[in-house]
Amino acid sequence: MSNYNLNSLSNNNNNRKSAKQEQQLYQHLQDLARQQNPEESIGNFRVLFIDASGYFIPEIWQAMETIIDADPDEEEFHNIINRSCYILINCWLQNPQLQKSIPELVNIFQEKPNKLPSCWTSQRVRTLIRSFTETEKYVALQRLAKMFIRETQENIKIVDRKLEKLIDRYPYLYEHCFLNDESTDEEQQEIKMMRLKKQQKYEINLSKYITYQKLPRKSNSVENPTLMRDEELNQAVKYFTTKVHGRQTIRNQAQQFKTYCDLTCSYRNFKDGLYEYLTDTIDPGYSKRQFNRKLYHKLQNTWSDNNTQKPNDSLILGTCQKMLDFLVVESLEQPKHFIFYDLINNLGATIVIGMLLKIVLFCHQAKPYLEQKFSILFNHYQGATTGKVWWLVKSMETLNVAFSTNLGGINRCCF
Repeated sequence: MSNYNLNSLSNNNNNRKSAKQEQQLYQHLQDLARQQNPEESIGNFRVLFIDASGYFIPEIWQAMETIIDADPDEEEFHNIINRSCYILINCWLQNPQLQKSIPELVNIFQEKPNKLPSCWTSQRVRTLIRSFTETEKYVALQRLAKMFIRETQENIKIVDRKLEKLIDRYPYLYEHCFLNDESTDEEQQEIKMMRLKKQQKYEINLSKYITYQKLPRKSNSVENPTLMRDEELNQAVKYFTTKVHGRQTIRNQAQQFKTYCDLTCSYRNFKDGLYEYLTDTIDPGYSKRQFNRKLYHKLQNTWSDNNTQKPNDSLILGTCQKMLDFLVVESLEQPKHFIFYDLINNLGATIVIGMLLKIVLFCHQAKPYLEQKFSILFNHYQGATTGKVWWLVKSMETLNVAFSTNLGGINRCCF
């Protein structure tokens, strides 16, 4: 079981009067996670935080009173609640049979207390709990919980499910959807480990499928691990791993362009080269309309004061991020993505994701930024049924294939 580092949780609390009591609370919750079954732990968690009265261990309730008497602001107490949840969640993540308890824990924040508040501390805890449910921290917990909710009807069609139900399919979204600026090192480590396991499982299944496609047909076929049709998946794998238009693989193109970047003497030349690199495989019939002109204009107006400088790593990364803003989605505050939507509908997911892959292959530091772009789109449409945003589902499925075949652990011999 993961050893939740309680000392690290209180590092930021040492300047507060209640630091000792917070540590006591965290230790108690860890004891619950180790010694009780999830149902009992959730029941006690509910009494402590939702009812906020009549707790079965007086010393723990006294610790809660001290924490409240120290008059923490909302954000401070929200951090305490969030960490308290993760102490239980991190324990249950280690055992697949216990993971179903995660949604149950997160959902108790939607329940009403069983009785009237017994004191001022009880009233204050309840008020802070209500405000916690309106925070991004709680939204992140809800996203995580939805990964472990099993559909009651297995025959529900994918197109009729809400997009948010598919988040477990996209490991590259985990850190951006489940973590926030206040997440502890332990929380980050748990989510990264969950991402790694999911990614490895996907790559194993994808490599089996790719290998099977090269063998004579057998009665027991290997299941397609994506939501793409077999012909779509085969086309995507071929595009991402073999020579594009009979010339070079995308990986080789990226290496060649990286060499060009190392040798180019000016930022202006780098931007000209980047334009040619990105548009090289775009259908001329589409590019001759407005896209190429807009892309070229965007590049030429990006940090033009640096045009005579030799491009350094920081300038190259920043430019790639600007391109991802332009090609995918502008920002969290301004989630404009018409260009991406238009590209997908006119060129298809494979070509468009291939263009994005070219960016992260020559500038690996841009990969987390690309993942963040897709998390913005996912969160923007999470309440929609997948059938209404199938263009986005297909894009995310294709990005999974692109990452796995070029940046993952699949043996190149499979191709």
